[in-house]
Amino acid sequence: MRAAFKTAAVVVAAGAALLLTACATRPTKEAGLRLRVQSSVIAPGNGGELIAADALEPGDILLTSIATVNSFGIRLGTFSPVSHAVLYLGDGQIAEAVGTGVRARPLAELVDEEQMVVAFRVPGVDEAGAGRMREWALSQVGARYNTVGVLLNAPFVLNRRLCELPLVPSAVSSYCVSGMAMVQLGASRDDQFFCSQFVLEAYKQAGLPITNADPRWVSPSDLLHMREGDVPSIAATQPLRYVGHLKYNPPPLLAADGP
Repeated sequence: MRAAFKTAAVVVAAGAALLLTACATRPTKEAGLRLRVQSSVIAPGNGGELIAADALEPGDILLTSIATVNSFGIRLGTFSPVSHAVLYLGDGQIAEAVGTGVRARPLAELVDEEQMVVAFRVPGVDEAGAGRMREWALSQVGARYNTVGVLLNAPFVLNRRLCELPLVPSAVSSYCVSGMAMVQLGASRDDQFFCSQFVLEAYKQAGLPITNADPRWVSPSDLLHMREGDVPSIAATQPLRYVGHLKYNPPPLLAADGP
């Protein structure tokens, strides 16, 4: 009886912890019924590796973080170790949407500025697809930043966690997130971009959508959780492949993060 009580207490405690963190979960039948829970970024030496820039391919997605107030706020608000998403164009160039608008610049500048830069790859991107992405991304240089979209996304990220409570079936969770997004993000514009919206729109315009969800719904954290072995909050057409870390010097908020 005492052993059964202890077991029940452990189950209740685990359930309470998951409820408080409200991370997306998925059941799996591997080695019995278990829950897969969203995990933070892979660290070099703990399932990850440091790579050089020449390991990148056009179309790779770079997720980053930096020790600034804005980055800290985004990471804290999205419960994530990343705060920015960037599209690698090839030839040492990137394109990104920042507060001043869409811009293209050298990859080396990004790596120098950020404290962590981790690369992911969308399987099946060929030279023609990467070329279409590059052409569209460069055509958007100078486009305005989607400030309204970011402001609307902040409460959406928090509210949608109700859809991601433990043991909620994935179909129900997806329907809940989609419905909430259409209500809360409907006023956001799709001709202005914040960082992850810009990356997903580039893939969409190239005919290689990463997700069927509206790019305005997706944060850098969502892209991180679309990787292989993780539990996505917003479903991807296929999991992203981890390529490696171009830089790993995590800000204080990341210091306690595990793999």
